[in-house]
Amino acid sequence: MEEWVQHPHDHTALDDILPCVDPAMTAEVMNQSKNVTYQIINIMNGMLANVSNRDFPPQAVPLYYNQSGPLVPVLCNPYLPDLSPRPCLAEELHFDNAVWKGYICETTSRSGSEICTTIGRLTPTFYYQMTSAVNVTYALYHYGPYLSDLADCTFVRQTFKFISDTSCPGLGQYSNQVYAGLLVVSIAVMLSLIFWVVYARERRHRKYGKVFVRLEKPFYQKN
Repeated sequence: MEEWVQHPHDHTALDDILPCVDPAMTAEVMNQSKNVTYQIINIMNGMLANVSNRDFPPQAVPLYYNQSGPLVPVLCNPYLPDLSPRPCLAEELHFDNAVWKGYICETTSRSGSEICTTIGRLTPTFYYQMTSAVNVTYALYHYGPYLSDLADCTFVRQTFKFISDTSCPGLGQYSNQVYAGLLVVSIAVMLSLIFWVVYARERRHRKYGKVFVRLEKPFYQKN
C-alpha cells in the first residue's frame, strides 16, 4: 500500500482493480461541474430578481402573476465568474438552508397560467423548479470533489495511507508475534516427534531384548 501511494500511476496489479483517471481530466471535469453550478444559480437568481421580486402591471403577462409580499432572498453562488471561491453575503441563502416555502402563494389557473390568489412571490410550479435546481447544484457542489477524488484515486491513496500509517505497524507487530508463536509451536512439535521416535526405538530394542532373553534362557539352564 505504501509503495502504491508513493507511485499511484505506475503499472501495478492494482490497475485492474482501481483504474485511475488522469489528474488533468478530473480537473477539467471539476471545472465543468463548477461552471454548471455557477450558471444554474445565476439563471435562478436572475429569475428571482427580475420576475418574482418585481411588481409588474397586469398587462405584463406572463411576467405578471399577481406576485406580492416580502422579497424572495436569492441563493448564494459559491463561485465567481472565473470559478474561484466566492463568500456568501448575509442576505443570501446557502444550499443547506435554502427554504422558500414561506414565499409560496396559492394559485388559480387563468388562461393556462398560474395566478397568485394570496400573498406570495413563488407559484408552486416555480417553487418546485427552484428546489430541483438547488438539489442539482447541491449535488454538484458537495459531491463533485468527492467523485473527482474517486476518479483520480486520491480518495484511495488517502485511505491506503491511513491504513498504512495506523494499521500496518500494529499488523506487523502482531504478525511477528504470531510468527514467533507458530515457530515455538513448530519447534515443540518437532522435538516431540524426535522424542517419540527415540522413545519408540528404545521401546522396540527393549522388547527385542526381552524376547532374546526368553529364547536363550532354557539353553543356559540345560547346560
